[in-house]
Amino acid sequence: MFRKLGQVMANWSFKYLPDPSIFAVMLTFIAFGLGLALTNTTPMQMVINWYKGFWELLTFSMQMALMVITASAVANAPLVRGWIAQIAATPKNSPHAVYMIALITIIISIIHWGLALVLGSLLAKEVGKSLRKRNIPFEYGLMGAAAYLGQMTWHGGPSASIGLLIATPGHFLEKQIGVIPISDYMFNPMNIAVTILCIALPPLFAWMVHPKADEIKPLDDDVAAYLDKEDKVGPPSSAASQTIGDKLNNSRLIAYLLGALGTVYIVYHFMTKGFALDLNIVNTIFFFAGIFLHGTMANYVQAVKDATGGVSGIIFQFPLYAGIMGIVRYSGLVDVMSKAIVEFSSEYMFYFWTFIMASIVNLFVPSGGGQWVVQGPIAMKSAEMMHASYIKTALAVAYGNTWTNMLQPFWAIALLGITGLKARDVIGYATAVMILSFIVFALPLLFLPA
Repeated sequence: MFRKLGQVMANWSFKYLPDPSIFAVMLTFIAFGLGLALTNTTPMQMVINWYKGFWELLTFSMQMALMVITASAVANAPLVRGWIAQIAATPKNSPHAVYMIALITIIISIIHWGLALVLGSLLAKEVGKSLRKRNIPFEYGLMGAAAYLGQMTWHGGPSASIGLLIATPGHFLEKQIGVIPISDYMFNPMNIAVTILCIALPPLFAWMVHPKADEIKPLDDDVAAYLDKEDKVGPPSSAASQTIGDKLNNSRLIAYLLGALGTVYIVYHFMTKGFALDLNIVNTIFFFAGIFLHGTMANYVQAVKDATGGVSGIIFQFPLYAGIMGIVRYSGLVDVMSKAIVEFSSEYMFYFWTFIMASIVNLFVPSGGGQWVVQGPIAMKSAEMMHASYIKTALAVAYGNTWTNMLQPFWAIALLGITGLKARDVIGYATAVMILSFIVFALPLLFLPA
């Protein structure tokens, strides 16, 4: 029943919903209109407010782009790809494969969401290739959905963009809520419960929606051909390198010296500051880990180039989100909307309704960081008026952002490119698991203390 419901919703979304970039534009006009209707701001002042915010988040945009790029470079290192191939040979049937892919992807997502997206996709592809070689029928679309589940379960871990942002000195809400250590965010009792539930239940749900053996759909011809194609994995040969420049490009000594320089600072950071993660130190760890794994600057630069296409949405959409933030903050719309939320919510239901609102906003603003830019000022102002916990409110926004990612194909672009699947193959199953996973987030928000 849930699988069929998910397929219906997926078909509807891909028939009627435009590209996420169009949503960013539409949301700009919606915010502009609400500002004019609900505040005393003139149209020209609204334009000024929009432009005032437009370029305020360039640093944050670069940080988010690097989270995707550095994680992708690590995931595509030959050593990591070799590990994936070994794990892919273990499933004995399709339901086992689905459960394994979901469990591994979710565990990795808690460490780093970008790494989980790429590693999960590579794992689904390699498992599909392995099962196909062994003539074992498998539901490849559900395996792709299992690899996508990391995007529903990551926002309580050390790569949480909201948690890292509010832990970064100088963030745009610092004057209001201060700098909140990532440890306070991650080890909040409610978040610990949600994290445990994320590991335990969604993989089980993915296994539950697996079709019967006689209902497994055969692979499309193009997908079958894609899986049968042999990948050329590994660093390019440098045997033909003759020039001094080529030898420097492929020098392991240069790469390892640079990696050692970064490692020295990372060790210094944790020795002097303890477990103090922010966006910059997380990116630093993955940046230099990628250099070590690829071995030469030539290989690492190529890996970065290959990953850069995955951040095009961030580059285009984040200035628009920043402009929306400018409209909301500088027009006074944040106060109007915050008061409306407070009047609508009771003290008991405030976090739940914040989660529901975030779930809806995520369909328009699929980036966790981008959504925080738009919704964060409203959520924090509402929490202040309700005398609610800033951390639990931030977590409610984070959970809403991740939960409806299963309906939102924005982050699935990389997965589809790696697995050779189509969005329709994945989103229906992902939606079914999302519906079942509502309790993972809703029950802790309703019943656990801040």
